[in-house]
Amino acid sequence: MATCYRHPSRETGVSCSNCGRSICPDCMTSTPVGMRCPECARQRTRARTMRSAARSGEPVLTYLLIGICVVTFIGELAGGARVAGGGLGASRLFEEGALRGSDVADGDYWRLLTAGFLHASPIHLFFNAFALWILGQMLEPAIGSLRFGLIFFVSLFAGSLGVLLVDPDSLTVGASGGIFGLLGAAVIVMRNRGINPMESGLVFWLGLNLLLTFTISNISIGGHIGGLIGGSLAALVLFELPDRVRIAPAAANVICAGLGVAAIVGSIAVA
Repeated sequence: MATCYRHPSRETGVSCSNCGRSICPDCMTSTPVGMRCPECARQRTRARTMRSAARSGEPVLTYLLIGICVVTFIGELAGGARVAGGGLGASRLFEEGALRGSDVADGDYWRLLTAGFLHASPIHLFFNAFALWILGQMLEPAIGSLRFGLIFFVSLFAGSLGVLLVDPDSLTVGASGGIFGLLGAAVIVMRNRGINPMESGLVFWLGLNLLLTFTISNISIGGHIGGLIGGSLAALVLFELPDRVRIAPAAANVICAGLGVAAIVGSIAVA
């Protein structure tokens, strides 16, 4: 186990997202691009290209996922949807990509994925994109794009399973399942790295969103809870399991991907 460069007696699994030096909880500074050591936290952010952003921990995958959601929504509008009046059902892209149990039963398995990138209104898109941007800025640089992507897609598929279990007859869209999964994962990652999640405000944010899930109509309870469970399980596999059973990180990645496959198989079986 590596030790903190400022406190050699303290073991730590966290490194500065800028210089790579190992840092203990007392030396960590949370920034929009991950945890940094005291020296790097005081430096000004330099201009970066896409290539240097990928090397330095810029949340490139987060931007890509948001971009897909935006482009997909533009496609919904181009396909006949109206911005006002609840007319998104008129969009062929919406009709062909939204999640519904009967359609999955008929073989439209792609809906388990595509529904997560479709949105029912500009406000729906804005709030999901904003939440994804906040969580991605915090989480992706800290854990890497591969594990961030694994958690997001496992959460997305687990959210689809939750929808089919709770409300299979309605057309459901939105990236909320993936976002709730990232929320649950962020709490687990913080605890794993010796950071109190209560101090970050994440637990309050998660609790507030759960309250809204159960009190506001037209919100997918199954999608949110399914995504939260899926993302939390994925984070446990990626960050807690290797410490307990001493497996390689690559093996943990494979097991995590298996959770996503299990959610897909479960969704098809339920439908």
